[in-house]
Amino acid sequence: MNSGGLAVFDLDGTITRRDTFGPFLWGFIWRRPWRLARIPLALPAAASFMLHRDRGAMKGAVIHALLGGARRAAVERWAERFVAGLLHQGLYAEALRAIALHRTRGDRLLLMSASTDLYVPLIGRALGFDEIICTRVRWKADERLDGRLASANCRGEEKRRCLAALMARDAPRDVSAYGDSGADLVHMQLVQQGYLINASPRLAARRPPHVQLLHWREPSGI
Repeated sequence: MNSGGLAVFDLDGTITRRDTFGPFLWGFIWRRPWRLARIPLALPAAASFMLHRDRGAMKGAVIHALLGGARRAAVERWAERFVAGLLHQGLYAEALRAIALHRTRGDRLLLMSASTDLYVPLIGRALGFDEIICTRVRWKADERLDGRLASANCRGEEKRRCLAALMARDAPRDVSAYGDSGADLVHMQLVQQGYLINASPRLAARRPPHVQLLHWREPSGI
């Protein structure tokens, strides 16, 4: 049981200045041009999303279509290169300061992201997070990537479920959460203090009283 505080951070748009999922996929493919021929295989997933709005199914289908069959070693090499570039110029300086402040206070740090375990754990470890929860993908027995999801998509209600389970396990003294989307407001219902990053006026109007607005703009320049 942990008697200290807990600080929960979303990744895309909260710590990072832009989405990471698309750049990770396209960066891998761009270095392997023959995989561009697989792009049409992802089109049914996009069409299905328009009908069913299932982000998890779309994510797994797109990874399977575009990166399926890639060797683990190749994916891991690209993940290391991708994360190194992201850490160098893709983060908010304000996010790094918030992380450092919570660490100084002795709070436990949790990174919780809908992005996948192809690279999110590398980011979390580099930034000193104590625990990382993200969407997991499948691998085949021969160490080649399947790409379809091995877990629920860690977004919205799934984030809330994961956070509730962790809070029940650790009983933190208090919980703060940082996010940037309407989906993040779902798990912020469980915390004492929420922070919504760079919210649109429409999203800002939806926030509950315990969620403050923060405007982050400064690139980290690590």
